[in-house]
Amino acid sequence: MTGSRDFLDVPGLADLLRRQHGVATRAQLRRLGITPTHVSSQVAARRWRTLTSDLVLLHTGPSTRAAQLWAAVLDPEPPVAVGSWTGLAEHGLVGWDRPGLHVVVPRGARTRRLPGVVVHESRRFCPEDVVSVHGRPVFRVERCAVDAAAWQRSGRTAVGLLAAVVQQRLSTPARLWEQLDRVGKVRHRRLMQLSLHDIEGGADALSEIDFARLCRARDLPEPARQAQRRDARGRYRYLDAEWLLADGRRLLVEIDGVGHLEVTRWYDDLMRDAELLPDERTVRLRFPAAAVRAEPGRVGDVLTRHLAP
Repeated sequence: MTGSRDFLDVPGLADLLRRQHGVATRAQLRRLGITPTHVSSQVAARRWRTLTSDLVLLHTGPSTRAAQLWAAVLDPEPPVAVGSWTGLAEHGLVGWDRPGLHVVVPRGARTRRLPGVVVHESRRFCPEDVVSVHGRPVFRVERCAVDAAAWQRSGRTAVGLLAAVVQQRLSTPARLWEQLDRVGKVRHRRLMQLSLHDIEGGADALSEIDFARLCRARDLPEPARQAQRRDARGRYRYLDAEWLLADGRRLLVEIDGVGHLEVTRWYDDLMRDAELLPDERTVRLRFPAAAVRAEPGRVGDVLTRHLAP
């Protein structure tokens, strides 16, 4: 075997290259009868190029994203799975792209940290969480979503991500809640649980507990609260608090569930508010449910300004 095309006649090689987008390990090549000497000769002739000491790209053209993903999962010792943001993209999530290719390995696994690859070590690497997507090992969408959300510093990002996964019909609140139960204590766990409850339309717990706790912490007067209701489009709206101000005006607060994070709903909500008849005797405030949970101080500052004597 001397030329690049000669190797395509090796039984099984063409299928391997097609499946793995031109990337192969030296061990895979050896099993097909391609020796280290053959590999070295092809690299020296600039027909192939090495990616690591174990990985070879069997051409010298630009590397595609699919090839980069194959390199990312072939480089560490198994088991390994595409996860987090990259796993969600593999499952079809749109609008939440993040830099790097994210893969997950068990804690302490050997890896060379390829350029552009973000390696996460996990104490809870469960084989039952792994599925095949385009032939590559990828964590289930629920595992990807909970990992990505828990690894964020921002609770708002965590909540928005879970909402997007549900809104794009990649999973359900029940399956995401089950995954949260499985992983145990992670960052933003309580916030994610409450938000999943909110996504399902059960945010009455927010108005009855979280909002009341916020008001008490800021020594604000106790508001009158109304029941959960649906708007004209059938969506849940949560009021909901009402104060009678000293000058005779009313202050109404509405808490928007996570479902309103969707762009089209946000657009419709703002247009509907703009179309309401003006009422000089009423002041209306709207807060996202996640803000009451994640940034109570900021919400409290707004309420204090309006309720100050």
